[in-house]
Amino acid sequence: MRDRPVLVYDGDCGFCTTCVRFAERRLRPRCVSTPWQFADLEELGVSRQRAEYEALWVTPAGTVHGGSRAVAKLLLSSRGGWPVVGALLGLPVVRRAAHGVYRLVADNRHRMPGGTAACALPGRRPTGT
Repeated sequence: MRDRPVLVYDGDCGFCTTCVRFAERRLRPRCVSTPWQFADLEELGVSRQRAEYEALWVTPAGTVHGGSRAVAKLLLSSRGGWPVVGALLGLPVVRRAAHGVYRLVADNRHRMPGGTAACALPGRRPTGT
């Protein structure tokens, strides 16, 4: 059994990789970050399809949180004032909006700074880019 949570992200996406590197440097979360392409997804208890679709936070006990909830868990494990932001993202009234913002960003990550056509979600590859 792992002793630290695992943050699983898309290592082929420049935007995702930049965000994770920023979090590692500035937020210093208490987790192990790994691209899904190099993770043992079966051991983590997640499917490739889910790992391609959203960032995942896998607890040492095997509980999987995806999307905005994964971001909230990352913030809760960070240093400084970031756990307050993570707690706010977990509030029911904020959780729905956070999910919407996460999906908007994730669905358009190929358009975000550092993003490329390779960042587009499977089945949603941009045409003419």
